[in-house]
Amino acid sequence: MRNYKFRIAYNEKSTTQMKVLSTYKILKAKAFDETIDESWIDWAIEMIEANYESENLYMLAGETKPYNQFELRELTSKVLKDLNLDYSNKEEVIANYSYYLISNSIDSPETYFKTLQELSDICLMLDYSPVYMDFHLLYYAKMDLRVDVVQWYWGGADRNNIDQIIKEKFQEWINDFENNRTHPVSRT
Repeated sequence: MRNYKFRIAYNEKSTTQMKVLSTYKILKAKAFDETIDESWIDWAIEMIEANYESENLYMLAGETKPYNQFELRELTSKVLKDLNLDYSNKEEVIANYSYYLISNSIDSPETYFKTLQELSDICLMLDYSPVYMDFHLLYYAKMDLRVDVVQWYWGGADRNNIDQIIKEKFQEWINDFENNRTHPVSRT
């Protein structure tokens, strides 16, 4: 069983230990070699506002369109190295990104469908990983219930309780992740 560390980017100089949760999204994008877009620039600005300092971070924050992907790939690698942010373990990166998605969505039922869609995509990307299968099934249950009164993906779920079921699953996942008891990634 693997044990993954719960990591959030912190500024050691800061007394407030400000969290920059969007770092999870950035690390996922880097680990899977996604196109560098304005979300990277926004993240760099957010990091600077949280009192992180790096010449490369300042350079990234100042980038404007059109983005040269070749130059930005190199620059973003330097920024992540400067900040000691590792993206080499893709399973850990995905788990952290999932935590980011769920944490930002749990108290906003209007975001559940989009969050479940991303988690369902992760499930598919990981060949129907059992870690993410509940989110995959809940995504299709919620999709069906948007247009019909019945769904066949999640037993007992209907239009009246689907959001509560999703919230409970999200909370269960967060609790497992934060407590590292049985990390969601380590389940089989």
